[in-house]
Formats: sequence, C-alpha cells, structure tokens
Amino acid sequence: MTMTLVGKYRLEWLLIVVLVSAVGCFTLAVSTKAPAGGGRLHVELVGLGLLVLLAAILARQWSYRRKTVRSLEHITTRLEQLNQDQTGGCVLIDGMGAEASEIAPDTTEALLAVIKQVEDLRRESHSLHIRGLICETQKHQVEQMLMSVSDAVFVTNRFDELTFANETAEQLLGFRMRDCKRKNIDEIVPDGALVRLLQDTRRLGLNHPARVVEHSFNNGTVPCTFSISLRCLGGPNDTVAGVVAILHDITREKEIEQGKAEFVANVSHELKTPLASIKAYIEMLLDGEVQDPASTRDFYETISAEADRLHRMIERILAISRIESGSDRVLREPVSMTAVIKQVIKVIAPKAKAKNIEIEEHLAPVYFQVDADYDLLCQAVQNLLVNAIKYTAPGGHVVVDVSPDERRGVLAVDVSDTGVGIAGDELPRVFEKFYRGQSARKMASGSGLGLPLVKYIIEKIHGGHLSATSEPGKGSTFSFEIALVS
Repeated sequence: MTMTLVGKYRLEWLLIVVLVSAVGCFTLAVSTKAPAGGGRLHVELVGLGLLVLLAAILARQWSYRRKTVRSLEHITTRLEQLNQDQTGGCVLIDGMGAEASEIAPDTTEALLAVIKQVEDLRRESHSLHIRGLICETQKHQVEQMLMSVSDAVFVTNRFDELTFANETAEQLLGFRMRDCKRKNIDEIVPDGALVRLLQDTRRLGLNHPARVVEHSFNNGTVPCTFSISLRCLGGPNDTVAGVVAILHDITREKEIEQGKAEFVANVSHELKTPLASIKAYIEMLLDGEVQDPASTRDFYETISAEADRLHRMIERILAISRIESGSDRVLREPVSMTAVIKQVIKVIAPKAKAKNIEIEEHLAPVYFQVDADYDLLCQAVQNLLVNAIKYTAPGGHVVVDVSPDERRGVLAVDVSDTGVGIAGDELPRVFEKFYRGQSARKMASGSGLGLPLVKYIIEKIHGGHLSATSEPGKGSTFSFEIALVS
C-alpha cells in the first residue's frame, strides 16, 4: 500500500512539472509575439500569476506529502512495537492525524484486523504459557512423590536411555542420576537379566499387560530378591514412549516365608516324635504285651513324660508366638534380679539335687533393680538354669553371677556350667528355633525352643542383650544384660 501511494505522488509531481513547463512556454511565446507596451506587460503579469499559483500548489503538495509520509512512518513504527508486544493494545491511528483516514481508509481496517489477530495470538500464547507452567508443576510434584517412594523406580525412553530414577534406585544400582541421564540402561545397570527385562517389555508394546517378575541379584555382597513391576509408557499415536520399572524388595518377606516353612516342618517333626512314642506304648498296653505291674508302670511313666514334653513344647511355641505378635501382655515394673534368681533356684533345686549338681550363687544386693516383667524374667532365667543342669553331668557345677555396672547403667547376669559345651561352628545357631547341637542331642532330649524363647524375652521385650560362650567338654556360659532402673 505504501508503494502505491508513493507511485501516486510521483505521478502528481510529474503532472505539475509538465503544467509549469507548459505555462512557462505559453507565457514566453505570447510575450514574444505581443507588441511592446501594455499588452506585453499584461501577458507577463498573467504568466507570473500562473507561476505563483503553481508554486502555491507545489508547496501544498509538498506539505501534504510530508504529512502522509510521517503518518506512514508512524504506522510502521507502531506495527513494529506491536510485533514486539510493547504497544499494550493501544489504537494505532491515535496521534497520526486525519491524513491516515484520508489517504488510506482501508489501512485502518487492515491494521485493526492485524491488531485483533495479534491480540488473539497473545491470549493464546498466554494460555499456552500457563498450561506449560501447570504441566511443569505437575511433573515436579510427580517426581517428588516418586522420590519419596521407598521402592526403586526408574524410567527409560524408547531408545532404552535412562530418563528418571529416584534415590532408592540410585542407591540400589550404584549410580548418580545427574551423571547418567540419557545414557543407555545397559551402561548403568550391571545386571544383564534386568536390562533384558526392560528391553523385552518395550518390544512387547502397549497391548501387553503389565509384567510382574521376581528376580534376585546381589546388592553389593548381599543377595536380594525383588518383585519387579514393568509397564510400557504410551506416546503419541499409540507409540511406546518408554518403560517404567518399580523394584520392591521382598528379601525379608522371602526369609519370613522360608522361616515359616522351616518352622512348620520342625514343629511337625518335633511333635511327631513324642506322639509316635506315646502311640507305640499305648498300643503295646492295649495288646496286652505287658503283664507285670513294674513294666506297666514304666510304660505309663514314659507316656506321661512324653505328654509333658509335648505340653512344654506347645507352651513354648505359644509363648514365642504371643511375643512375636505382640499380643502377650507385658507388665513392666522395678524388679530385683536377685529376688528373681533366688525364686528360680528354689524351683529347680530338686532337679539339681537329683543329679548331685551344686548351684553356686554370686548375687548383687537386692536394691539393684531392672524395669522388667517379673514372670517373663523368671521364665528366661529358669530356661537358662534348667539347660545348665540338663547338659551337665552328675556331680557337676553351675554358677549364677549377678553384677551391676553402674557406669554403663546395666545389670549383667552370667549362668555358667561344667557341661558338655557347644562346638564352635554350632555356637552361632544355638538361638535358632528347634536347633540342637550334636552334643546336646546325645546328652538329653529337648525341643530346641528354650533358648529362642530366652532371646525373645531378653532382647525383644526388655531391650537387653543375650550372648553365649562355650568350650566343648568344659562347659558353657550364657550372659545377658538389662538396663538398671535409674
């Protein structure tokens, strides 16, 4: 449009120049032919008047042109400002004068249309900017939530490159996200089977349901088992954008499951032995194979002893179960350990006397007390003393020592015997359920639940510490510590 106006002005100037030239030539010709005197002067005055008129027209056109050019320059400047979003939505024709509407009425309409389009684009850009900020905020929130998840979470793209990993995944797989972003997963994860799981899941695509796989690998030096959930991430046009993997550590659950299976197997075996003995003796009595009263009494005593053994085993299993589940009521109060030891020795004295075993006491003053459940503490001490008597040959010796350590704030109890002792490779397992060493099996019968029960009472309930030392053929010492009442 500007070029059209410029061409129009050039044409007007050309016409004016032609007209001035024609008037000048006409005046010159007429004045030349006119006679001298008033006629020639009249002609010259008329020509001069025409030249003045043309000069005025020329000045007017020059002024008009300058105003028009300024208006066009103003429009151009305002358009550039609008393009740079600096106009603030102002009307472009303000301050341009009336020339804009006179020379280009369609310019205003075109500029208003441009302004409307620009304003629409500005609003759309602002809306997109806000939506972008919302998406960024939501992405940040999702990442923060995944960072707080205790399971290991990491995400790969369609090129098997790592795009996200939380702190748990970094610790588990031994890498730093800031150093490994956009690296291929096989360069980061040392376990080849896990890498293949991720790649296979990506190849299966979106139509395949989420996969849950159990996989074990070494986390440092410790073998761990994980339940791995893998799912493809959808992209545009139903394409695969990547894979998300969640690793849930089920090592502890597997250990508990295996422990339960072993526990059931051991309980079944331990219950089966006395039941088989009871059943055999009863069948012999029912068949009339025993006639004399002495043999019959021996059978009845054996049956009674096996029944007592079953009862003790069941009581200990129930006690351990109650302690593990937390359903056993614990009444903690200041208790004198010396009083507990004296009470237990009084109960087991007949057993020691029957085997001619001397019990030696080195007890602390009664005012040294611990915060404990009296009955459970008696049960723990009784198990230790009964074991000491059981696995000590007749004529042996058992020592009970109670000594306070006020500097550390604990009360130490040692139960020592001169029994068969425990082999070095068996000593770490003596507190396992149903475990009994070779020398213990040869010396006496038992369920293998006494020491595990003591460990639960001392450590789980009272927050103490239980340990054992032994030398085969020379005896064993079981020691525990409980905090003193301050």
